[in-house]
Amino acid sequence: MSSTALVWFRRDLRVHDNPVLTAAHRECDRVVPVFVLDPRLLEGRFPSPNRAWFLHGCLAELRDALRERGADLVIRHGRPEQELPALARECGATALYYAADVSPFAIARDRRVGEAVDLDVRPQPGVFVTADVSAVRPYSVFTPFHRAWEQLERREVHGAPRELHFPAGVNIGRLPASPQPEAADPFPPGERAARERAARWLANGLERYDERHDRLAGGTSGLSPYIHFGCISVRELEERALERGGRAFVRQLAWRDFYAHVLLNNPGNTRHPHKSEPEWDDDAELLDAWRAGRTGYPVVDAAMRQLLHMGWMHNRGRLITGCFLTKDLHLDWRAGEAHFMRHLLCGDEASNNGNWQWIASVGVDPAPAFRRLLNPSLQQRRHDPDGEYVRRWVSELRDVPDERLVEPWLMSP
Repeated sequence: MSSTALVWFRRDLRVHDNPVLTAAHRECDRVVPVFVLDPRLLEGRFPSPNRAWFLHGCLAELRDALRERGADLVIRHGRPEQELPALARECGATALYYAADVSPFAIARDRRVGEAVDLDVRPQPGVFVTADVSAVRPYSVFTPFHRAWEQLERREVHGAPRELHFPAGVNIGRLPASPQPEAADPFPPGERAARERAARWLANGLERYDERHDRLAGGTSGLSPYIHFGCISVRELEERALERGGRAFVRQLAWRDFYAHVLLNNPGNTRHPHKSEPEWDDDAELLDAWRAGRTGYPVVDAAMRQLLHMGWMHNRGRLITGCFLTKDLHLDWRAGEAHFMRHLLCGDEASNNGNWQWIASVGVDPAPAFRRLLNPSLQQRRHDPDGEYVRRWVSELRDVPDERLVEPWLMSP
């Protein structure tokens, strides 16, 4: 008797090394790939025109990749617990495959779907490097987590299926018109762009990553938007990087798994600090200046303007601007978290929340607040010594001499 599987895409928008698609293809005769445009994804707590635009582009390219292999991407609009049972009845599906995730929203959504469908539900890995970020005991400090994480068994990396069998008569559904991003120059979406960037990075950037990763004008992979939407597999990235000696880069991938692990074990962190926090100031004018990149501190303003222009910011810039908001302006980290989530193409709830709590000294991996004080002038001298980054993003300082660029307020009128 032939069988049909629903392949529910979420944060794994690719055909290469996708354990969900691979398992369904191997275990069932036909597959029905589906993405559910849940309004809570686009209009929820942290709506983002940038991510909505990027998601649309990823879905359009995923549909093309599936069509090349004989299938299609079914689009449904609504709540998954309503749309997936209806689609299963329409195509006679007997099994549901999806990649497990860790956020409170994802866990609650998957529970509701499991209760609503009369299907064999088969969660798979695919979002993180490790198959299961709960496979180690709960940790609140990165270093011991990393040691345990390195010892976890890894799954096999798979290629893309060459051919997929798709049942006839299924209503494919409509992909709506693309929304407009707020960013003027965002990263191009989709798996093709992800794999091209990864290939360039592994060939030309990985070798010097350990010495250059804090260089504000370059030095990182720029893969985070593609990792967030699963346009490229982090397990595949880990394997390919280790083949080239890229342990320092893989350690950064482990931070993403760590914050997912933290959120899984501490779901309340999405709303509250992990540990006690000070009473923050409330100054709308200072917050607006920080958001717009007009604080007067060149490296802070450069990073904030990069975020607005690209929908992305260098990780060192995220640390500098986060520290400046919480330690210098003494404003609530949640305002920074919300601003980043609005603009970042890679706005990931676990990583963004974890990093903001870390730099504000209210999260896991605790340290006294004074140990996480990043002087913006010293950070600029150290990580943008030639001023390339600041001059690119703060155009009014392009002609300032090198010796005055860090503290332009010391110049004469």
